[in-house]
Amino acid sequence: MDSEQFLKLMDNYWQGHCRQMIMIRSIFLFLDRTYVLQTSAIASIWDMGLELFRVHIITNSIVETRTVDGLLLLIERERNGEAVDRQLLKSLLRMLSDLQIYQDAFEVRFLQATDRLYAAEGQSLMQERDVPEYLSHVQKRIDEEKERIYHYLDQSTKKPLIYTVEKQLLEKHGSALLQKGLDVLLEQNRISDLKLAYQLYSRFKDGLRELCAGFGAYIKKTGRMIILNIDNNPDKDRDMVQQLLDFKEKIYSIISRCFTTSEKFVNCTKEAFETFINQRQNKPAELIAKYVDSKLRAGNKEASEEELERLLDKIMVLFRFIHGKDVFEAFYKKDLAKRLLVGKSASVDAEKSMLSKLKHECGAGFTGKLEGMFKDMELSKDIMLAFKQHQWNAYPGGVDLSVSILTMGYWPTYVPMDVHLPVEMVELQEIFKRFYLSKHSGRKLQWQSTLGHCVIRATFADKVKKELQVSLFQTLCLLLFNEGNEFSLEEIKQATAVEEGELKRTLQSLACGKARVLTKIPKGKEIDDGDKFHFNPDFKHKLFRIKINQIQMKETQEENVSTTERVFHDRQYQVDAAIVRIMKTRKMLTHNLLISELYNQLKFPVKPSDLKKRIESLIDRDYMERNKENSNTYHYVA
Repeated sequence: MDSEQFLKLMDNYWQGHCRQMIMIRSIFLFLDRTYVLQTSAIASIWDMGLELFRVHIITNSIVETRTVDGLLLLIERERNGEAVDRQLLKSLLRMLSDLQIYQDAFEVRFLQATDRLYAAEGQSLMQERDVPEYLSHVQKRIDEEKERIYHYLDQSTKKPLIYTVEKQLLEKHGSALLQKGLDVLLEQNRISDLKLAYQLYSRFKDGLRELCAGFGAYIKKTGRMIILNIDNNPDKDRDMVQQLLDFKEKIYSIISRCFTTSEKFVNCTKEAFETFINQRQNKPAELIAKYVDSKLRAGNKEASEEELERLLDKIMVLFRFIHGKDVFEAFYKKDLAKRLLVGKSASVDAEKSMLSKLKHECGAGFTGKLEGMFKDMELSKDIMLAFKQHQWNAYPGGVDLSVSILTMGYWPTYVPMDVHLPVEMVELQEIFKRFYLSKHSGRKLQWQSTLGHCVIRATFADKVKKELQVSLFQTLCLLLFNEGNEFSLEEIKQATAVEEGELKRTLQSLACGKARVLTKIPKGKEIDDGDKFHFNPDFKHKLFRIKINQIQMKETQEENVSTTERVFHDRQYQVDAAIVRIMKTRKMLTHNLLISELYNQLKFPVKPSDLKKRIESLIDRDYMERNKENSNTYHYVA
């Protein structure tokens, strides 16, 4: 007799026994409900019937073993995909439960068999299947076991059974699964698979912690690849901020769609971004400032005001991760100055919105100078209005003048360059100077020519008239051609007194760019000593007013270096001030404690060796001194 036939025979005996017991209890119902209830030592007729079945039939070792073996075999066959008689399983398991031997006789062996099955299955499937298939299989197995509990297993088995499946298929292979395939799932943005991974890993202890750690490691690894530019490829740096924004968007989308916006994963993401973005000091801050500049410039038609506002909010999230915010401020200030002075700002509202975001993030001290720049521009408008009313009919040579009065402390430092201006411009400067000093006595005006710009009228062949929007240096070069047809580089340099590097850039924009108002001999993209320049009478352009002064908005290598150096100089003063402040409060400190305090106070990355140099410098300048007995301890000198 095979095991299934034996189980059916067993079920028939049990069903027959139950029917007979119901009949006997019905006959002796009055006895059962009166005498038996009043006499606690006597069991009810039903309980006596169960006891008889238990003692004489099921506790027989052969019968019990064959029954349990048969049940386990049927369940194993069902797990292997065969269709089995679930009603038979339900009836016999209910019998064991009624006879109160379910746990001892069946459950212990059932859980052991389950443990062995899934341990072996987990080992083999880890080798054979990729991660999405494996996770789907685990979910399928959990659902199948829940179905078994619903159809025929006792409810008390649910918790240990599901725990066994999770332990053998998930917990034991949790780390290996993440190493094998988490990066691929995240790289390919497999939303449904990641959602399933989150649901499964939340089922066992420390599962989400492992998943979170793997998620953080992926962000750091991918972010590092975006940030670091080992080959010094300028194209990579140019795209870095956009790549960071896209990457952040993707990560936060995964957190909201797959990880239920879990606080654990949000914090992990912030920590990972902060870690990798600061592995390349200063450069990300500089590039974020330049990215903001590109979006706030006039001519950026990519976005509406609402889209620009949303983009600025996204950029602010990246900004929060940066340690060297002073680098961002320096480059942002330099670019903002150019946008305001050359009239290239796309929108005053967008500029002020960005300013308020920075103020909210870093405080009024961070944006004080930037706000001062806007005040200067507004005051300059009022001054120019008064000047034009005062001087409405007295412009020499028909030249119209517009001046921006800048407070030196607010704006970036510009190196003064004395150039040879036309007589009309010099006269106008003197007229304005007299007007301004008559209103504001005691002030000193210093003319800055680097960011000056002009609109000049030009007549080409066939009396074609155009207006050229050019920088002041471009203007000086072009005006020379009113006096002659050909000038060499040396002659132009002598006539204008523009610094050689700046002059070469200026002539390159006029003779080698898109709008070639001048022609160069010999032809070429670079300006060399000995080159000669001619006015180009055949110049043609579809527009009446042509902008050729974009060169002013481009950053030179010298500008970049000087901005970076200025940041480092400012940092030295901040470090010195912090050391003196700490020593004045504490009077005496060991070297290690002083360094620790400095790291708590300073808001930018700094090396211990640089801090040591600043301490030595302050000792030399008698702000502090070493302890004579212990050179590792410092005293404040009042």
